[in-house]
Amino acid sequence: MDSESVKAEVIKQVRTQYAMDNARQLIEKINEHCFQKCVPKPSSSLSGGEQTCFTQCMEKYMSAWNQVSTTYISRLQREQ
Repeated sequence: MDSESVKAEVIKQVRTQYAMDNARQLIEKINEHCFQKCVPKPSSSLSGGEQTCFTQCMEKYMSAWNQVSTTYISRLQREQ
C-alpha cells in the first residue's frame, strides 16, 4: 500500500467510527429523553399509549437530529 491509500483507509475508519459514535449518542439520547417522558411508571411491558408516545417522541427526536446534522454538514462544506 502506498501512503495515499493508507491515508484514505485511516480517514475511512475515522469516519466510520464517528458515524457509529453519533448513532450511539442518538440512541442514548432518545432512550433517556423519550423513556422519561413517555414511561412515568416502568413495568414489565409498555402500554399502547406508552408505545405510541415513545414512537412519536423517537420520530420527532430523529427528525430534529437529522436536520441539525444536515445543517452542520452543509456549514462545514461551505467553510472549506
